[in-house]
Amino acid sequence: MSKMGNRFSPEVRDRAVRMVGEHRADYGSEWEAMSSIASKIGCTTETLRRWCRTEAGRRAAPAAQGVDDKARLKLLEREVKELRRANEILRKASAYFCNGGARPPREMMMAFVDVHREDLGIEPICRELAIAPSSYHEHAARLADPARRSARARRDDGMCEQIRRVHEASFGLYGSRKVWHQLRREGFDVAKCTVERLMRTMRLAGIRRGKKTITTVSNPKAPCPLDKVNREFRVDRPNALWVVDFTYVHTWAGFVYVAFVIDAYARRIVGWKVSTSATAGFVLDALEQAIHARRPGPDDGLIHHSDRGVQYLAMNYTQRLAEANLVPSVGSVGDSYDNALAETINGLYKAEVIWRQRSWPSVSAVEMATLSWVDWYNNHRLFGPLGYIPPAEAEANYYAACDALDMAA
Repeated sequence: MSKMGNRFSPEVRDRAVRMVGEHRADYGSEWEAMSSIASKIGCTTETLRRWCRTEAGRRAAPAAQGVDDKARLKLLEREVKELRRANEILRKASAYFCNGGARPPREMMMAFVDVHREDLGIEPICRELAIAPSSYHEHAARLADPARRSARARRDDGMCEQIRRVHEASFGLYGSRKVWHQLRREGFDVAKCTVERLMRTMRLAGIRRGKKTITTVSNPKAPCPLDKVNREFRVDRPNALWVVDFTYVHTWAGFVYVAFVIDAYARRIVGWKVSTSATAGFVLDALEQAIHARRPGPDDGLIHHSDRGVQYLAMNYTQRLAEANLVPSVGSVGDSYDNALAETINGLYKAEVIWRQRSWPSVSAVEMATLSWVDWYNNHRLFGPLGYIPPAEAEANYYAACDALDMAA
């Protein structure tokens, strides 16, 4: 067989098979056609028959493969459709149950099925949420016939109406404790935990007092420099007195703190910093900006005046003051007049920047607004005590007068 097969080239075998197919109609049967053509080629009829069967199988394989591919594609399409529907169910459920914990309450899951049963189907939703379809059908039957609901559920319905009434009568101020007391005053026998549970379900809550923000936190045990200013903030030259303080701003993400370093001569802001935490490093950054901008020398005798906040009395802050040849000065506790100039600048900042906008979304928004305001404040804002000129112009006039005196001398 192998020897016979090797006697013929592939081209001869293909030609013989092709001729059998082309001239099959000229003979009484396929075998007669094979016998006639095989004798002319020089091979046996059985050999030609095997060639024809091999070629037929080779040609049938793509067709069979095509049928298998279509069936597999149809199966994959069905699986993709199911997965997309499951993904849509889970996507909507994740948004619906975002506050429900590891497994949301049964009432929430039933409500989700009620909302999405038309577009997603009851059976797929129950399968993805691991709910028995019979449980949902029982839930739907209870909704259609309230008499089938449990006694506790019926009591909760009536109590929810009373809780909402009391809460609305208080203008939304009462929390669960005061709602419970009011219901007891009216003669309702209800447990406090029941009121708390139902108010959570209805998403009702009382008003809460905001936490008071204190920026000046003093440490009575910390060594404190003396007050070298004594509320006298008028000086005859720049780099004679710096006053420092920081304030806070409400944002959507929490408090943001803003520190300023002000030269008392022209009330120019020489350093500022915005931060999300009121640490010593935060106010030190503002001081570093001022030091690099003004380059005070030992001959200036520059006084640095602050309140008794722990940030300004921290070791790294006081060490930097000594390195920069600044003389520390600290006012008294709880007395805004001892740092009145810095408090005034903070008030201007709040009135001219912060309070003009209803809310601030982020620290970056506050920082950009502060940058724009500081630039306008130093270079364009008119000050009455300076003769209605900007701080930068007042300092420029001072240095121009000094140069004129030096030239005259």
